[in-house]
Amino acid sequence: MNNTNHQKFVNNIILEKESTLTKTSEYIWSHPETRFEEYLSSEKLLEVLEAEGFAIEQNLGGIQTAFKGEYGNGKPVIGFLGEFDALSGLSQKPLIDEEQSIDGQINGHGCGHNLLGVGSLGAAIATKAYLKSHNLPGTVIYYGCPGEEGGSGKTFMSREGVFDSLDYAFCWHPSPANAIMSNKSLANFQIYFRFKGISSHAANSPELGRSALDAVELMNVGVNYLREHMPDTNRIHYAVTNTGGISPNVVQANAEVLYLIRAENLKGANELLERVRNIAQGAALMTGTECEIEIDKACSDYSPNRKMEEIMYHYLKEEESEIVYSENELNFAENIWQSLTQAEKDNAQNMLQSFGVISDSNKLDHQRLSRIVNDYVISDKPMMGSTDVADVSWVAPTAQCTCTTEAMGTPLHTWQMVSQGTSTYAFKGMFRAARIMANTALHILKDENLLKSIQKEHKEKLEKHPYKNPIPDHVQPSTL
Repeated sequence: MNNTNHQKFVNNIILEKESTLTKTSEYIWSHPETRFEEYLSSEKLLEVLEAEGFAIEQNLGGIQTAFKGEYGNGKPVIGFLGEFDALSGLSQKPLIDEEQSIDGQINGHGCGHNLLGVGSLGAAIATKAYLKSHNLPGTVIYYGCPGEEGGSGKTFMSREGVFDSLDYAFCWHPSPANAIMSNKSLANFQIYFRFKGISSHAANSPELGRSALDAVELMNVGVNYLREHMPDTNRIHYAVTNTGGISPNVVQANAEVLYLIRAENLKGANELLERVRNIAQGAALMTGTECEIEIDKACSDYSPNRKMEEIMYHYLKEEESEIVYSENELNFAENIWQSLTQAEKDNAQNMLQSFGVISDSNKLDHQRLSRIVNDYVISDKPMMGSTDVADVSWVAPTAQCTCTTEAMGTPLHTWQMVSQGTSTYAFKGMFRAARIMANTALHILKDENLLKSIQKEHKEKLEKHPYKNPIPDHVQPSTL
């Protein structure tokens, strides 16, 4: 595969925009907002897009914090997916190696979305600049995608046809590694089970009551017995969101549990959901209560485009010689490593399978920050998690990479992840991801036959497995 003249151009644009991108990421990190309430974060990203000459459309798909910035005209239409939501309960001071929350702050960027959204923004800016400079046809769209954490924002957006015009799309994710995210992901449904009973005095007339809390507890027990009899790749999680009150002398008339049900594909997720529904109905029968079932959100299984991944891997490998860290960066990463539990250290390489490190994790032995690019390996084994990028991948050919933004062993959704979110090595990984996505996008844009083969692969996939959005039309995005 020959290098093309766009690489130097892209590298120069990203270098030119480093200060703007860094400040934008730092701002989003400092204003952590949870799903579908990312008002300040989306406003900041829109400000940068407008300054860069993108045409803005807000309230995308009817979601207040969803938006897009568009530049150019004609084909191909290239999409870059940006996330920017935080996690509740992960407030953490930056750039320290001990757990310490920020006074007055609850949320934190424990999944690196302050980096993810801005890395994709950098890629969109560089791609747009190249099209403009070389007077090329094509359309570049940056998608501001809210609510990835537990909200499946892109799935809602996909349901509303937001991505239908795309010829191909890119995303990336922060992690301790540099690799192609070649794994498929788990499809899921998030469902409320609300039980309605009859209240009564728990001592004087318990026989008159019908306990909704009993129904929730029986349902949870029943689902726990189900776990032995489902495929190993299935996952069921739950949180009791309403126990019916704090008075033990009252039979609880209302109680609620929220379930997250995962399987390798939507067919499997639907089958598992039906079994969980039956258990809920059984719990209602046992307790003389009624059960109302409401879908909160869902997402499909991620299905990447392999031809796009091959091109992306080429540009990822091109970046390998530039992975250099300072002594201060290595020392901070070492301190983060030492803050991990022994179990987390023992799991450091195993966790990287979810990011596409399949066969050569041993290359990372004794590295606190990855200096290498791991091999590109296609695997049928899914990552044990879910992403709403999945639904974009069924609408348009999609590929993702990951770049090193944190110390080896850093688990997602932890204070260590938050602390490293504004480190200099996190920004190095963010810029690397931006270059890789932009260079891949331009490579495909310049090769009409390659684009045809990418679209042929996508079409053949849909012929075998037709896509249907998993969220019913009446369901709307929910905040925490």
